[in-house]
Amino acid sequence: MGGDSVRSGVCERPRGPRRPGSWWRRKSTPAKVETYTRWSFHFFGLIEFVAIGLSAFDRVEPPLASALALLVSVHAVVCMVTASRALDWTRGRRPQPLKLLWTLAAVTLLIAVAAVGLAERGPDTGQVDAAAGSVFGGVLCFGAGALALGVRDRRRVIGAVVGFGAGAGLLSFPLGVPGPAVLVTACVVLVGAGFLAFTSVFSVWLLDAVYQLDEARETRARLAVAEERLRFGRDLHDVMGRNLAVIALKSELAVQLTRRGRPEAVEQMIEVQRIARESQREVRDVVRGYREADLETELTGAQGVLAAAGIDCAVTGETAGLPGPVQSALGWVVREATTNVLRHGNADRCAVTVRTTGERVVLTVENNGAGTERGPGGSGLAGLRERLGAVGGTLTAGRADGGVFRLVAEVPLTAAGVLEAAS
Repeated sequence: MGGDSVRSGVCERPRGPRRPGSWWRRKSTPAKVETYTRWSFHFFGLIEFVAIGLSAFDRVEPPLASALALLVSVHAVVCMVTASRALDWTRGRRPQPLKLLWTLAAVTLLIAVAAVGLAERGPDTGQVDAAAGSVFGGVLCFGAGALALGVRDRRRVIGAVVGFGAGAGLLSFPLGVPGPAVLVTACVVLVGAGFLAFTSVFSVWLLDAVYQLDEARETRARLAVAEERLRFGRDLHDVMGRNLAVIALKSELAVQLTRRGRPEAVEQMIEVQRIARESQREVRDVVRGYREADLETELTGAQGVLAAAGIDCAVTGETAGLPGPVQSALGWVVREATTNVLRHGNADRCAVTVRTTGERVVLTVENNGAGTERGPGGSGLAGLRERLGAVGGTLTAGRADGGVFRLVAEVPLTAAGVLEAAS
């Protein structure tokens, strides 16, 4: 692919209307997992209504089927509201919905009793008993699953599941249900409630793990910045600590010699002046070394950091023989692009390409995290444009097709001459 085609693919253009699904791509990975979990439990409510409520119309007369479907729909709505509030509680956005949990338990019990009561008052047929039994066991199972979301203690979750299973058996005895049928009903409710409760507990655990991993990645990025600051501070201390101590000592000696009228005081102050100038030069060297970035080192570091964050990074191209100013400018581009991918993006793949086109070196960084990454107006990219502009380079960045964020930096091979002319 030629340089023109690359440039044409990343030209900044006004944003058009949002495409369908862009709201999903803008979400971070933890937010996507949370949205998926939340709607999964809402879908459980829909499954409860369709599988239990609507199926009653195939078994019994419409009046009785409508009553059973209404009971199931009420229970499904309460379960969905409880699941939503409980998930908010697990994320620390609201207090534990204790009243709603007790309400769900009461509604589940009342609907289970009402389903059996409707069956007793309805026609004495096997289909009526099957429809009522389906509602009876279904609301108990789905109710236990929704309750498990709002309980953090695993022993309480197990207690709730066992209680629902035992309650199913106890509710069946006063209605004259045979002993084997009572045992089967209790076992079915116990297994179904246990499965849905385990699903709820596992979903919350998985959601917490995803958020913790995302926080760990952000912490790792902050630690990398802090480590670099510590390194710079340590280097500066090593350079200035000894010289400042010598300057203080010689200045004190010069003061004492001056008070005694000794001519050696002038020599001591000349020495202080020399050390101060030497310290100034060493500080400039430290800062220059800190500001200059080696391209090959930055590419290797970017691969390591992104790999540690679970992002596959592929680097292609040759960097040997490039002038020092070119490598320094492009090294800063790699450093800033890596930081953006870690902090602002939602990528799992990144590609870095370095190639020479005519009298210019082109660095391209692409990642598939365009949904949440900051656009080209960020302060980091603005700083890169100023840095590249000092060596006659350019920077373009923006979203490309396929949900890809592409950053292209071009620096002339005569960047060294530009710097010399500027200095």
